[in-house]
Amino acid sequence: MKKVVIFLILIAGVFAALFFVNKSQTEEKSKGNAYGKSTLRPETVDQLDDPNYQNIILPEELDKKLKAGEDATVYFYSPTCSHCKQTTPVVAPLAKEMDLDLVQFNLLEFEEGWNKYGIEETPTIVQYKDGKETNRIIGYQAKHTFREWFNKNSK
Repeated sequence: MKKVVIFLILIAGVFAALFFVNKSQTEEKSKGNAYGKSTLRPETVDQLDDPNYQNIILPEELDKKLKAGEDATVYFYSPTCSHCKQTTPVVAPLAKEMDLDLVQFNLLEFEEGWNKYGIEETPTIVQYKDGKETNRIIGYQAKHTFREWFNKNSK
């Protein structure tokens, strides 16, 4: 019986050690991130070095832009969304190719964005003109559909 208890304590210790090592690695990767947060969700940390996720906008920055009556094209996404994982490799390079400033709003890190911007599903791209929403496109689409939408709404 003592052997079983010792064995269970050892297993619990190994799992605890793995948890803390993983947590410290995630915190280390999170340092100096574009989100301005000390702790990020692991799915976001995994995207920090991905070139398709480098045009992050923070809620305060977006609010400032919209209150100032500026134009903005905002890609609302979640790192856990399978449709976003398909869409981002299409729209990020396409926006770059078309010389559009497609800013990315991470709804996993900034959950208040769901209600504040009326987002019902991800991915959603919203066009703002003079600080007001003028159009949106929802869900995964073919590349040519996004191109047409950008041409119509973002130029």
